Amino acid sequence: MTEDRIVYVVDDDAAVRDSLVWLLGSVGLRALSFGSAAEFLEGYEDIGTCCLVSDVRMPEMSGLELQKALNARGIQIPLILMTAFGDVSTAVKAMKAGAVDFIEKPFNNQNMLDLINTALQADAARRKSKEVAVENAQLLARLTPQEHRVFERVVAGLANREIGNEMDISVKTVEVHRARVMRKLEANSVAELVRFHLHSASTTEGG
Repeated sequence: MTEDRIVYVVDDDAAVRDSLVWLLGSVGLRALSFGSAAEFLEGYEDIGTCCLVSDVRMPEMSGLELQKALNARGIQIPLILMTAFGDVSTAVKAMKAGAVDFIEKPFNNQNMLDLINTALQADAARRKSKEVAVENAQLLARLTPQEHRVFERVVAGLANREIGNEMDISVKTVEVHRARVMRKLEANSVAELVRFHLHSASTTEGG
């Protein structure tokens, strides 16, 4: 755990907020606390790897309503919901809407830290995947339309002669395009091209 990761804590109970901030600080995690969901929505900035720990039952806007507001705004942040009531139906609704987990108060400190660490790892992985997708898109933009067509056929497993026949160009021309594709996509082998293609496809489908 490192201090550049942030845990947002939302609870109308000051004692709970203070306790969580202390717990997180004891393991080197930066915590920012808010007394209401509205206060969090107003103060939230996407400045790096983070997660959100929120109480379920709060006045004005509940944890579930906060979750809906985040989804509506397109804010992707792993959410852990706390409740003192053991409300199973609420837990099910929260998980279906994308909450990472659900924990009952009073909670075991280590269990909470484990959940938070898992949530932070998930957010870091999502951000990294997004970065790679952007980088891949920038690399693909280097290709000419003809090079892109050759690239698609190479990763489909076609041999140079088959590509030439499909595109009605010579094998020599295919080889030239193929070499340019390798250079522009910074790949050293066909296997790397295939991995690049598969990752680009998966990140595009995943949004």
